[in-house]
Amino acid sequence: MRMSNRVLSILAAIVLAMGMAGCGPTPTPEPTRAPTPAPTATTLPTPTVKPEFPTSVYDDWGRKVDIAKKPERIISLAPSNTEILFALGLGDRVVGVTNADDYPTQAKSKEKVVSLGKLNQEKIVALKPDLILAAGITSKDDVKRLEELKLTVLVLDPKDLDVIIRDIILAGVATGTSKEATRIADGMNQKFESLRARIKTVSTKPKVFYELDATNPAKPYTVGPGNFIDYMLQMAGATNAAAGAKAMWAEFSTEELVKQDPDLIILGDSNYGITPASVKARPGWDKVKAVKNGAVYPIDDTLVSRPGPRIIDGFEALVKIVHPELFR
Repeated sequence: MRMSNRVLSILAAIVLAMGMAGCGPTPTPEPTRAPTPAPTATTLPTPTVKPEFPTSVYDDWGRKVDIAKKPERIISLAPSNTEILFALGLGDRVVGVTNADDYPTQAKSKEKVVSLGKLNQEKIVALKPDLILAAGITSKDDVKRLEELKLTVLVLDPKDLDVIIRDIILAGVATGTSKEATRIADGMNQKFESLRARIKTVSTKPKVFYELDATNPAKPYTVGPGNFIDYMLQMAGATNAAAGAKAMWAEFSTEELVKQDPDLIILGDSNYGITPASVKARPGWDKVKAVKNGAVYPIDDTLVSRPGPRIIDGFEALVKIVHPELFR
Protein backbone atom coordinates (compact mmCIF):
# COMPACT_ATOMS: atom_id res chain seq x y z
CA MET A 1 0.00 0.00 0.00
CA ARG A 2 1.30 3.47 -0.92
CA MET A 3 1.04 5.64 2.18
CA SER A 4 2.22 9.22 2.71
CA ASN A 5 4.46 10.18 5.61
CA ARG A 6 1.79 12.49 7.01
CA VAL A 7 -0.82 9.74 7.25
CA LEU A 8 1.72 7.40 8.81
CA SER A 9 2.62 10.00 11.43
CA ILE A 10 -1.04 10.70 12.22
CA LEU A 11 -1.76 6.99 12.59
CA ALA A 12 1.29 6.54 14.79
CA ALA A 13 0.24 9.45 17.00
CA ILE A 14 -3.24 8.00 17.52
CA VAL A 15 -1.88 4.52 18.24
CA LEU A 16 0.63 6.00 20.71
CA ALA A 17 -2.14 7.90 22.47
CA MET A 18 -4.21 4.71 22.70
CA GLY A 19 -1.29 2.94 24.32
CA MET A 20 -0.73 5.74 26.81
CA ALA A 21 -4.41 5.80 27.70
CA GLY A 22 -4.34 2.18 28.72
CA CYS A 23 -1.64 2.37 31.37
CA GLY A 24 -0.29 4.43 34.22
CA PRO A 25 -1.57 7.83 35.36
CA THR A 26 -3.82 10.02 33.23
CA PRO A 27 -1.73 11.05 30.21
CA THR A 28 -1.43 14.45 28.62
CA PRO A 29 -4.21 14.86 26.01
CA GLU A 30 -3.18 14.21 22.44
CA PRO A 31 -2.80 17.52 20.56
CA THR A 32 -5.49 18.14 17.96
CA ARG A 33 -2.93 19.04 15.29
CA ALA A 34 -0.77 16.19 14.12
CA PRO A 35 2.89 16.68 13.19
CA THR A 36 3.41 17.66 9.57
CA PRO A 37 6.45 15.92 8.08
CA ALA A 38 7.68 16.26 4.50
CA PRO A 39 4.69 15.67 2.19
CA THR A 40 6.49 13.40 -0.28
CA ALA A 41 4.56 10.16 -0.73
CA THR A 42 6.68 7.12 0.08
CA THR A 43 6.04 3.42 -0.37
CA LEU A 44 6.09 1.99 3.13
CA PRO A 45 4.64 -1.13 4.73
CA THR A 46 1.16 -0.74 6.11
CA PRO A 47 1.35 -0.48 9.90
CA THR A 48 -0.47 -3.21 11.74
CA VAL A 49 -3.28 -1.46 13.56
CA LYS A 50 -5.75 -3.98 14.79
CA PRO A 51 -8.61 -2.27 16.57
CA GLU A 52 -9.16 -3.75 19.99
CA PHE A 53 -12.00 -3.02 22.31
CA PRO A 54 -12.26 -1.72 24.91
CA THR A 55 -10.00 1.14 23.86
CA SER A 56 -9.42 4.82 24.57
CA VAL A 57 -8.78 7.71 22.18
CA TYR A 58 -8.45 11.49 22.41
CA ASP A 59 -10.88 13.71 20.54
CA ASP A 60 -10.43 17.23 19.15
CA TRP A 61 -11.35 18.82 22.47
CA GLY A 62 -8.54 16.93 24.15
CA ARG A 63 -10.99 14.63 25.93
CA LYS A 64 -10.04 11.04 26.70
CA VAL A 65 -12.90 8.90 25.39
CA ASP A 66 -13.27 5.30 26.54
CA ILE A 67 -15.01 3.00 24.07
CA ALA A 68 -16.15 -0.21 25.72
CA LYS A 69 -16.91 -2.27 22.62
CA LYS A 70 -17.02 -2.10 18.85
CA PRO A 71 -19.87 0.36 18.17
CA GLU A 72 -22.87 -1.21 16.48
CA ARG A 73 -25.28 1.71 16.95
CA ILE A 74 -23.85 5.13 16.09
CA ILE A 75 -25.41 8.59 16.17
CA SER A 76 -24.01 11.52 14.19
CA LEU A 77 -24.61 15.09 15.34
CA ALA A 78 -23.27 16.77 12.18
CA PRO A 79 -23.57 16.19 8.41
CA SER A 80 -19.77 15.98 8.11
CA ASN A 81 -19.64 13.16 10.66
CA THR A 82 -22.39 11.32 8.82
CA GLU A 83 -20.39 11.55 5.59
CA ILE A 84 -17.35 10.13 7.39
CA LEU A 85 -19.34 7.21 8.80
CA PHE A 86 -20.85 6.30 5.42
CA ALA A 87 -17.46 6.60 3.73
CA LEU A 88 -16.13 4.11 6.27
CA GLY A 89 -18.87 1.68 5.25
CA LEU A 90 -20.81 2.16 8.48
CA GLY A 91 -24.11 3.32 7.02
CA ASP A 92 -25.95 0.30 8.40
CA ARG A 93 -24.71 1.13 11.90
CA VAL A 94 -25.86 4.76 11.80
CA VAL A 95 -29.13 5.03 13.74
CA GLY A 96 -29.47 8.80 14.11
CA VAL A 97 -28.51 11.95 12.17
CA THR A 98 -29.47 15.64 11.88
CA ASN A 99 -32.22 17.16 9.77
CA ALA A 100 -29.50 18.77 7.61
CA ASP A 101 -27.99 15.46 6.53
CA ASP A 102 -28.43 15.03 2.78
CA TYR A 103 -25.35 13.07 1.70
CA PRO A 104 -25.23 10.29 0.87
CA THR A 105 -28.88 9.87 -0.08
CA GLN A 106 -29.27 6.96 2.35
CA ALA A 107 -28.66 9.34 5.25
CA LYS A 108 -31.97 11.07 4.59
CA SER A 109 -33.91 8.02 5.76
CA LYS A 110 -32.20 7.83 9.15
CA GLU A 111 -33.89 8.90 12.37
CA LYS A 112 -33.50 12.65 12.99
CA VAL A 113 -32.11 13.47 16.43
CA VAL A 114 -31.08 17.08 15.75
CA SER A 115 -33.32 19.75 14.24
CA LEU A 116 -32.07 23.29 13.59
CA GLY A 117 -29.20 22.67 15.97
CA LYS A 118 -31.38 21.45 18.83
CA LEU A 119 -30.76 17.94 20.17
CA ASN A 120 -33.67 15.64 20.95
CA GLN A 121 -32.22 14.06 24.07
CA GLU A 122 -35.10 11.66 24.61
CA LYS A 123 -34.85 10.29 21.08
CA ILE A 124 -31.08 9.91 21.39
CA VAL A 125 -31.44 7.88 24.59
CA ALA A 126 -34.20 5.74 23.05
CA LEU A 127 -31.92 4.80 20.14
CA LYS A 128 -29.42 3.28 22.61
CA PRO A 129 -26.23 4.38 20.82
CA ASP A 130 -22.86 2.77 21.54
CA LEU A 131 -21.12 5.87 20.18
CA ILE A 132 -22.12 9.46 19.44
CA LEU A 133 -20.01 11.52 17.04
CA ALA A 134 -20.40 15.17 18.04
CA ALA A 135 -18.86 18.18 16.29
CA GLY A 136 -17.69 21.73 16.88
CA ILE A 137 -21.26 22.94 16.39
CA THR A 138 -22.36 20.74 19.30
CA SER A 139 -22.46 22.79 22.48
CA LYS A 140 -20.29 21.80 25.43
CA ASP A 141 -23.44 21.72 27.56
CA ASP A 142 -25.04 19.17 25.23
CA VAL A 143 -21.91 17.00 25.33
CA LYS A 144 -21.88 17.21 29.12
CA ARG A 145 -25.55 16.22 29.36
CA LEU A 146 -25.03 13.23 27.07
CA GLU A 147 -22.07 12.09 29.16
CA GLU A 148 -24.14 12.42 32.33
CA LEU A 149 -26.52 9.94 30.70
CA LYS A 150 -23.56 7.52 30.46
CA LEU A 151 -23.37 7.84 26.67
CA THR A 152 -20.03 7.70 24.84
CA VAL A 153 -19.34 10.95 22.96
CA LEU A 154 -16.42 11.57 20.60
CA VAL A 155 -16.02 15.17 19.36
CA LEU A 156 -14.61 15.85 15.88
CA ASP A 157 -13.86 19.57 15.60
CA PRO A 158 -11.16 20.07 12.94
CA LYS A 159 -9.85 23.52 12.08
CA ASP A 160 -7.80 22.65 9.01
CA LEU A 161 -7.30 19.99 6.35
CA ASP A 162 -4.60 18.15 8.29
CA VAL A 163 -6.93 17.62 11.25
CA ILE A 164 -9.80 16.56 8.99
CA ILE A 165 -7.56 13.79 7.67
CA ARG A 166 -6.55 12.91 11.24
CA ASP A 167 -10.21 12.81 12.32
CA ILE A 168 -11.11 10.30 9.63
CA ILE A 169 -8.40 8.01 10.98
CA LEU A 170 -9.59 8.71 14.53
CA ALA A 171 -13.16 7.80 13.59
CA GLY A 172 -11.83 4.61 12.03
CA VAL A 173 -9.99 3.63 15.20
CA ALA A 174 -13.07 4.40 17.31
CA THR A 175 -15.36 2.30 15.12
CA GLY A 176 -13.09 -0.61 14.27
CA THR A 177 -12.56 0.47 10.65
CA SER A 178 -8.93 1.62 10.76
CA LYS A 179 -7.94 -0.01 7.48
CA GLU A 180 -10.64 1.76 5.45
CA ALA A 181 -10.05 5.04 7.29
CA THR A 182 -6.34 4.94 6.52
CA ARG A 183 -7.05 4.22 2.84
CA ILE A 184 -9.42 7.20 2.61
CA ALA A 185 -7.09 9.52 4.52
CA ASP A 186 -4.11 8.57 2.38
CA GLY A 187 -6.03 9.25 -0.84
CA MET A 188 -7.15 12.63 0.50
CA ASN A 189 -3.64 13.53 1.59
CA GLN A 190 -2.06 12.66 -1.75
CA LYS A 191 -4.63 14.76 -3.64
CA PHE A 192 -4.14 17.62 -1.18
CA GLU A 193 -0.37 17.56 -1.62
CA SER A 194 -0.73 17.49 -5.41
CA LEU A 195 -2.97 20.56 -5.33
CA ARG A 196 -0.75 22.36 -2.85
CA ALA A 197 2.29 21.76 -5.06
CA ARG A 198 0.47 23.45 -7.95
CA ILE A 199 -0.59 26.40 -5.80
CA LYS A 200 3.01 27.04 -4.77
CA THR A 201 3.80 27.92 -8.38
CA VAL A 202 1.38 30.87 -8.60
CA SER A 203 2.52 34.45 -8.10
CA THR A 204 -0.85 36.18 -7.69
CA LYS A 205 -3.55 35.95 -5.02
CA PRO A 206 -6.88 37.11 -6.43
CA LYS A 207 -9.20 38.87 -4.00
CA VAL A 208 -12.32 36.76 -3.43
CA PHE A 209 -15.72 37.57 -1.94
CA TYR A 210 -17.36 34.35 -0.72
CA GLU A 211 -21.11 34.76 -0.28
CA LEU A 212 -22.83 32.62 2.34
CA ASP A 213 -26.34 34.03 2.55
CA ALA A 214 -28.00 36.79 0.53
CA THR A 215 -31.38 36.82 2.23
CA ASN A 216 -30.71 40.55 2.34
CA PRO A 217 -28.91 41.18 -0.98
CA ALA A 218 -27.79 44.63 0.19
CA LYS A 219 -25.96 43.06 3.13
CA PRO A 220 -25.10 39.43 2.36
CA TYR A 221 -23.23 37.30 4.85
CA THR A 222 -19.67 36.30 4.09
CA VAL A 223 -16.77 34.54 5.82
CA GLY A 224 -14.46 36.50 8.08
CA PRO A 225 -11.14 35.66 9.75
CA GLY A 226 -11.16 32.36 11.64
CA ASN A 227 -13.93 30.87 9.54
CA PHE A 228 -13.03 27.49 8.05
CA ILE A 229 -13.87 28.70 4.55
CA ASP A 230 -11.57 31.70 5.07
CA TYR A 231 -8.82 29.17 5.79
CA MET A 232 -9.75 27.23 2.64
CA LEU A 233 -9.59 30.39 0.51
CA GLN A 234 -6.11 31.18 1.79
CA MET A 235 -4.96 27.62 1.14
CA ALA A 236 -6.36 27.89 -2.40
CA GLY A 237 -4.13 30.88 -3.09
CA ALA A 238 -6.71 33.63 -2.64
CA THR A 239 -7.08 36.77 -0.54
CA ASN A 240 -10.35 37.08 1.37
CA ALA A 241 -12.14 40.35 0.58
CA ALA A 242 -13.56 40.19 4.12
CA ALA A 243 -10.20 39.64 5.81
CA GLY A 244 -10.81 42.79 7.87
CA ALA A 245 -14.22 41.69 9.15
CA LYS A 246 -14.67 41.48 12.92
CA ALA A 247 -16.64 38.23 12.91
CA MET A 248 -16.33 34.77 11.36
CA TRP A 249 -19.80 35.23 9.81
CA ALA A 250 -20.05 38.86 8.80
CA GLU A 251 -22.55 41.06 7.00
CA PHE A 252 -20.99 42.90 4.09
CA SER A 253 -22.62 46.04 2.71
CA THR A 254 -22.71 46.94 -0.96
CA GLU A 255 -20.59 49.99 -0.17
CA GLU A 256 -17.91 47.85 1.47
CA LEU A 257 -17.98 45.40 -1.42
CA VAL A 258 -17.47 48.20 -3.94
CA LYS A 259 -14.62 49.50 -1.80
CA GLN A 260 -12.93 46.08 -1.63
CA ASP A 261 -13.62 45.50 -5.36
CA PRO A 262 -12.94 41.74 -5.43
CA ASP A 263 -11.58 40.00 -8.51
CA LEU A 264 -13.89 37.02 -8.00
CA ILE A 265 -17.21 36.34 -6.31
CA ILE A 266 -17.99 32.78 -5.22
CA LEU A 267 -21.60 31.91 -4.46
CA GLY A 268 -21.76 29.49 -1.55
CA ASP A 269 -25.52 30.07 -1.55
CA SER A 270 -26.00 28.87 -5.14
CA ASN A 271 -27.85 25.80 -3.84
CA TYR A 272 -30.59 28.23 -2.75
CA GLY A 273 -31.24 29.77 -6.15
CA ILE A 274 -28.63 32.53 -6.19
CA THR A 275 -27.09 32.85 -9.68
CA PRO A 276 -24.50 35.07 -11.38
CA ALA A 277 -27.41 36.75 -13.20
CA SER A 278 -29.27 37.56 -9.97
CA VAL A 279 -26.04 38.95 -8.49
CA LYS A 280 -25.51 41.17 -11.53
CA ALA A 281 -29.02 42.57 -11.09
CA ARG A 282 -28.40 43.79 -7.53
CA PRO A 283 -28.27 47.59 -7.19
CA GLY A 284 -24.71 48.85 -7.07
CA TRP A 285 -23.06 45.50 -7.74
CA ASP A 286 -22.41 46.39 -11.38
CA LYS A 287 -19.56 48.59 -10.10
CA VAL A 288 -17.65 45.59 -8.74
CA LYS A 289 -14.77 44.26 -10.85
CA ALA A 290 -15.87 40.62 -10.51
CA VAL A 291 -19.36 41.43 -11.77
CA LYS A 292 -18.10 43.63 -14.62
CA ASN A 293 -15.74 40.85 -15.75
CA GLY A 294 -18.28 38.05 -15.40
CA ALA A 295 -16.17 36.43 -12.68
CA VAL A 296 -19.06 35.26 -10.48
CA TYR A 297 -19.05 31.52 -9.83
CA PRO A 298 -21.47 29.13 -8.11
CA ILE A 299 -20.07 26.38 -5.89
CA ASP A 300 -21.58 23.50 -3.93
CA ASP A 301 -21.12 24.86 -0.42
CA THR A 302 -21.51 21.41 1.16
CA LEU A 303 -18.21 20.42 -0.44
CA VAL A 304 -16.40 23.41 1.04
CA SER A 305 -17.99 23.78 4.46
CA ARG A 306 -18.30 20.17 5.66
CA PRO A 307 -15.06 18.83 7.16
CA GLY A 308 -15.40 15.30 5.86
CA PRO A 309 -14.16 13.02 3.05
CA ARG A 310 -15.42 15.31 0.27
CA ILE A 311 -13.54 18.37 1.55
CA ILE A 312 -10.67 17.71 -0.86
CA ASP A 313 -13.15 17.87 -3.75
CA GLY A 314 -14.33 21.20 -2.37
CA PHE A 315 -10.76 22.42 -2.07
CA GLU A 316 -10.09 21.43 -5.68
CA ALA A 317 -13.25 23.26 -6.79
CA LEU A 318 -12.02 26.41 -5.04
CA VAL A 319 -8.56 26.15 -6.60
CA LYS A 320 -10.10 25.74 -10.07
CA ILE A 321 -12.06 28.97 -9.58
CA VAL A 322 -9.23 30.96 -8.01
CA HIS A 323 -6.43 29.69 -10.26
CA PRO A 324 -7.94 28.13 -13.42
CA GLU A 325 -4.58 28.55 -15.15
CA LEU A 326 -3.26 25.63 -13.09
CA PHE A 327 -5.63 23.25 -14.89
CA ARG A 328 -5.11 24.31 -18.51
